This record gives sequence, C-alpha cells and structure tokens, in this order.
Amino acid sequence: MTSPFRRALTRRDGASGASPPIDPSSWGGAIIIMAFVGAVLWTVQLVNAADNYQLDRFGLAPREASGLWGVLTEPFLHASYGHMLSNTVPLVLIGWVLMLSGIRTWLIVTAIVVVGGGVLTWLVGPSNTVIVGASGMIFGWLGYLLARAYFSRELKWIVVAVLVLLFFGTLLFGLFPTLHSNVSWQAHVCGFVAGIGAGALLHPRRGETRFSGRSAVS
Repeated sequence: MTSPFRRALTRRDGASGASPPIDPSSWGGAIIIMAFVGAVLWTVQLVNAADNYQLDRFGLAPREASGLWGVLTEPFLHASYGHMLSNTVPLVLIGWVLMLSGIRTWLIVTAIVVVGGGVLTWLVGPSNTVIVGASGMIFGWLGYLLARAYFSRELKWIVVAVLVLLFFGTLLFGLFPTLHSNVSWQAHVCGFVAGIGAGALLHPRRGETRFSGRSAVS
C-alpha cells in the first residue's frame, strides 16, 4: 500500500520532470530564444548610441593586448543603427536554424566561432582599427551549417545547408576583400573558418573520432 508521503513524492517528481515551457530545439522555442538574443544586442546598441558610441572602444583591436578583450565584446557592439539593423535578420534567422540542433550545439559552435574567429581576427586584422559587429559570429554560424552538411553527409543537414544558401547565399560575397571600406572582411573570413573548424570537429567523417560535446563544456 502506497503511503501519502510516497504519493506526494511521486507527484513532485512528476511535476519536476515536466517539459520546460520553452523547448530550444523546437521551431517556436528557437525563434523566441534568438529573438531574445537580438533584443540583448539591440539594448546594447541603444545604450551605446545614447553615449555617442563610447562603448565601441572596447571592440577588437588587432595585435594590441588591450584590444584582446574585444574577442568577447565584438559581437555585442555596432558602429551605427544601420550596422545593427543589417545584422539583425541574419543573426536571428541563421541563429534560429542552428538553435534547432539544440542549445548545447548552439553554445559549443558559438563559443568556437566567437573565441576562435575572434583570435584569428586579432592576429590578421588591419592595424590601428577597432572592429565591432556580430557579422563575424554570423559568418561562423553559416560556415558551420555548410561544413556540417559536407562532413556529415546526412541528407537532412544537406537540405538545411541548401535552404540556408538560398536565403543567405549573398552573404558569402562578404568573404571577399574590399577596398576603401569600413567593413572588416577579415572578421568575416576568420569567423567563417572557425565555423568550418567547428563543423569538422563536431561531425568527423566515418572512421574518425567524434568530438564529445560533454567534455568540451566541462
């Protein structure tokens, strides 16, 4: 016979095991989370613009020790409302596609792209400049989605990559060098390369050792 105490525990356990209100890997949950990420960046933009973009001094300054912190702050800072607006749609939608693979994958890929791509940009970016903007991270996400299709050879990932290219393929022009422009194509290339590296790491070919997401975040 089950005691009232045991029945109470069973009800509590059942309640604690209920599904979370937002599932990051669902279409709706993923878009809500990415909309929140976009809102955070827009909040930083509003504060930065109100302060005459003084926060941009914390951006990434290539080969300067004081500018190395910009590896982490670069994606949050933008040079203008137009700059932020141009990044908003690809940030939310490409991030949404990546988020559908799960919050763990999104976090691991984003960490590799932001840190790896940022350090590469710090090493090869133009001197005497401060680089700001989330485009390096966006290109990293794009690189990962394409690399995942190539390395995994799974039909669903190939379809996803094709659809992403149909909607955002023109972004790839941002990988080419530009003259007399304030756009840092180096950040685009470095982010993209880091994204490809993340794809190779997380989705090795058959016979290769698969990367363990659990050990990466421990």
